[in-house]
Amino acid sequence: MPDDWTRALAVVAHPDDLEYGCAAAVAGWTDAGKKVTYLLASRGEAGIDTIEPAVCGPLREREQRASAAVVGVSAVEFPGHRDGMIEYGTALRRDIAAAIRRHRPELIVTLNHRDTWGTGPGAPWNTPDHRAVGRAALDAAADAGNRWIFPELAAEQGLAPWDGVRWVAVAASATPTHAVDATAGLERSVRSLLEHRSYIEALTDRTPED
Repeated sequence: MPDDWTRALAVVAHPDDLEYGCAAAVAGWTDAGKKVTYLLASRGEAGIDTIEPAVCGPLREREQRASAAVVGVSAVEFPGHRDGMIEYGTALRRDIAAAIRRHRPELIVTLNHRDTWGTGPGAPWNTPDHRAVGRAALDAAADAGNRWIFPELAAEQGLAPWDGVRWVAVAASATPTHAVDATAGLERSVRSLLEHRSYIEALTDRTPED
């Protein structure tokens, strides 16, 4: 995978989406002096059945910020789309395009946007949130560079067009074409995942340390 870039924006749907794999690559990138910013469409407030969304959202946001810090990411943004109800459309594209204009990345990282995880019979169905955010990230990479799409971003927020996105990397793709040796960041990626303690404890009766 190309590494001659300095700024990346990772765009996913929920807290913990980046920690299942991507965080290991992110750790290596930040070690090399690259700037990585996280944009999470939702706060993951519908992700824990035993915690009501009003409590769960702030909790998962805190855990995500702590998780990102483990791999050297300090900028984490939440535009506030509703967990489980994220819709592909202009509102989502606008929020992502705004972040692209604000942070001016050369690389966009997102998650599998296809209907399934993997290919062939029996491949698990992907969630609507992942599909919507992944597709919107691909489209917003072009939207951000067109002054006539979302002109209000410049007029109202002072965000000039940015057409400098050179690559989009799709994690967990069923048809990968590029890879990163993430060995150096693997241990920290596991520690970053463990920062999502509340979510992990809701999935199993074992503690994260087990």
